[in-house]
Amino acid sequence: MLHFLYSLFFRIALPFVLLRLWWIGRTNPEAFVRWQERLGYVEAFDEPVIWVHAVSVGETIAAAPLVKALLRRNPDIPILMTAMTPTGSARARALFGDRVHYAFSPYDTPGAVRRFVGRVRPRALVIMETELWPNMIALSRQRQVPIFLINARLSSRSARGYERVASLVRPLLRSISWIAAQAEEDAGRFLRIGATPESVSVTGSIKFDVEISEDVRAESSGLREALGVDRPVWIAASTHDGEDRQILEAHQQILERFPNALLMIVPRHPERFDDVARLIDSMGLSLVRRSRSGSGGVEKVGSEVYLGDTMGELLMLYGASDVAFVGGSLIERGGHNPLEPAAWGIPVLSGPHIFNFETIYERLDSGQGLYMTNSAESLAQCVVNLFSDKSSAQTAGHNALAVVNANRGALEKVVDGIVERV
Repeated sequence: MLHFLYSLFFRIALPFVLLRLWWIGRTNPEAFVRWQERLGYVEAFDEPVIWVHAVSVGETIAAAPLVKALLRRNPDIPILMTAMTPTGSARARALFGDRVHYAFSPYDTPGAVRRFVGRVRPRALVIMETELWPNMIALSRQRQVPIFLINARLSSRSARGYERVASLVRPLLRSISWIAAQAEEDAGRFLRIGATPESVSVTGSIKFDVEISEDVRAESSGLREALGVDRPVWIAASTHDGEDRQILEAHQQILERFPNALLMIVPRHPERFDDVARLIDSMGLSLVRRSRSGSGGVEKVGSEVYLGDTMGELLMLYGASDVAFVGGSLIERGGHNPLEPAAWGIPVLSGPHIFNFETIYERLDSGQGLYMTNSAESLAQCVVNLFSDKSSAQTAGHNALAVVNANRGALEKVVDGIVERV
């Protein structure tokens, strides 16, 4: 009954969802492009594909090593990547070019999903993290498609929410061939809400298998040369509305101790780039935008803030920094992936709201590679301390990298598990 009501609600809401998409597309044309794909009208494939669904940018980045490994293992099997957001789709294209196919994932109505699955004819569906779309899972299973929930994580908060709709969630979980959980805690929560023990494994997080290519390292080194090798630089990455001002206030306090310090701030969503630029100006801080300066120009104008308003460059920007604050954590957003700065061997800072990545943060914390802050004042003091004590900063960075290296290996387990079951 709940599944029926869910589908009915989505059908009723669909015209309003499309209207909102059109409205957003008036100012952001990328949002409305290829809208037919969201109704399931995608190109028909001549042979079955491995369908990899990653809802947005974070999941797309997490999926990248997996997709690369699948391409190496089975170069003749086409891969289709889907995302819900334009930024996620753009990130996938930037990562893989013409080596994979792309589409927006269908809205989760029976008709849209049925059309999509009928045209794509997936031989497997790989879902990143915890995207439990009832019709996507049920209609794929009807066609005997093996379904894999990879890098699966489930916070205590999400588990409590799913328990409230157990009659809807339990059949979905039992339609999934394999749940590759990030940690024992995640596996336990999946079992609690209805997964069967034989379908759940603990593989670790494939995010620990982050790769930094030589090209990225070279570009990062070039940017740091332009910024000033001896200049103290910190980055606030994947920031959200509600924490940008706190970060900028922290930077104003840091400038009192280190007048030549530079903040690189990278908003999570591109539609906020201009808003953050205006906020920076309103707070009297000098600004250079990455999109307008290329890799240079910052040191010459003596700017205090460098706005990362380009897509797909965050990993490179981390490497040009001395200290990294990972956003979405000073507000109740749940935090973002801290392993990319950790892989560069730099200290990782976060706010207190990290429930989306609690296991990863716990490991960084126990490995002494993490600093927790809960306000602009404590964030500023932490950055000042690290700038003042380079030995402590170096130790914290080495510790963070050690945590990453100690937890590598999940990727091969996941790829082996998928290949065995396809």
